[in-house]
Amino acid sequence: MLTISDAEARAAALIERAVRAGADAADAIYIGESSTGLQVRLGALEDVERSEGEEIGLRLFIGRRSASVSSSDLSDEAMAALTERAAAMAREAPEDAYAGLAPEELLMKGAGPDVEGDDGRDPPPTELKEQALAMEAAARAVEGVTNSEGAGVSAGRSVIALATSHGFCRGYASSGYSAGVSVIAGAGADMQRDHASHHVRHYPDLDDAEALGRLAGERAVARLGPARLPSGPMPVVFDPRVGATLIGHLIAAMAGAAIARKTSFLLGREGKAVFGPGITIRDDPHRRRGLRSKPFDGEGLPTRPRDLVADGLLTGWLLDSASARQLGLEPTGHATRGTGGAPGANASNVHMEPGTVSKAELIADIGRGVFVTELIGQGVNSVTGDYSRGASGFIIENGEIGPPVAEITIAGNLVDMFRALVPADDLEHRRAVNVPTLRIEGMIVAGA
Repeated sequence: MLTISDAEARAAALIERAVRAGADAADAIYIGESSTGLQVRLGALEDVERSEGEEIGLRLFIGRRSASVSSSDLSDEAMAALTERAAAMAREAPEDAYAGLAPEELLMKGAGPDVEGDDGRDPPPTELKEQALAMEAAARAVEGVTNSEGAGVSAGRSVIALATSHGFCRGYASSGYSAGVSVIAGAGADMQRDHASHHVRHYPDLDDAEALGRLAGERAVARLGPARLPSGPMPVVFDPRVGATLIGHLIAAMAGAAIARKTSFLLGREGKAVFGPGITIRDDPHRRRGLRSKPFDGEGLPTRPRDLVADGLLTGWLLDSASARQLGLEPTGHATRGTGGAPGANASNVHMEPGTVSKAELIADIGRGVFVTELIGQGVNSVTGDYSRGASGFIIENGEIGPPVAEITIAGNLVDMFRALVPADDLEHRRAVNVPTLRIEGMIVAGA
């Protein structure tokens, strides 16, 4: 894996080759990654992995025709062949009126923000193993836990550099660490599994291994002996670890490509109330140590914090340059990309601002409802917003979280669900998308 400066130089050199090959415009992206991961199960080491790789991608334009190619061989011979192949492909490609680089005047100028994305550490495998063993041991020590699916800890670093033919050439590095454990409680016909995990940018920020293990064990035991829940409309309360998926559906529907293709349930709702008053959802690519923090986007535009929803109102779309041209708008700095293909659009670190009531107050007036801790399946129609997913969690009875429930289905429509959504005040920043506990009134629940 190259250093940032060497990665920038390699991407810039590929652009020079592309221009000499007849490209009217081009951009190149280098991605280098290294990682170490250990997996243990039942107190024994099960797997150790160490991987290192690098790849470079070239997007070359001849007029409105373009081609994208990539290679993991970074030798001069491979780069020459890569450039020739891209130029030949572009000459034969169909014209695309919206294709092209990001506008030069919008590119990031000057130094980008310090997002503290890289701590520069490389913890030894022995240390990762100790954490994984401690995590699993703590989970298995919880009374009622009968088996383990294993525990793992990983550490990795990446370097990304982007260069364009109109002068942009920048790079940055990031680190990432994760820990997780999954265990089984009970026996025979009454067995339940659950897990706990944590993902961070800086190694010292990882949750204590034993605390994470105990949490996984307690979650699995709490799910034993699921009760039956009568079907019908009722309030559904989402635990933060699954509530974030609702915001994921919002973000996908805000992507410029979905709007341009008219395949989003949010079409025509720009500037209109999508959530209730007081709801704010913020995208912050500059959050220090954020899991998706970055100084510039996949086309070289500066990233900026932005409210995706402000006081319930949808503020606009997430646009790369191609979808922005198609919609007659400007790109928003949300372009994302790998080494192959054209950029898409996505948000970075997203959170919903907390509400004004506690979790206990949020459920206090619920006579019968369900507290969802796990979602199953992908039953979401991105065009209509229709929502139907398998779920498990706990029955809410008379304002209290009661017995566990499994194999139920919850259904509604995202447009109605968003308008009925009420957040609690327990927001924590632990994921790329973070929400407090969420309540949605009147969803249809099909019991087991």
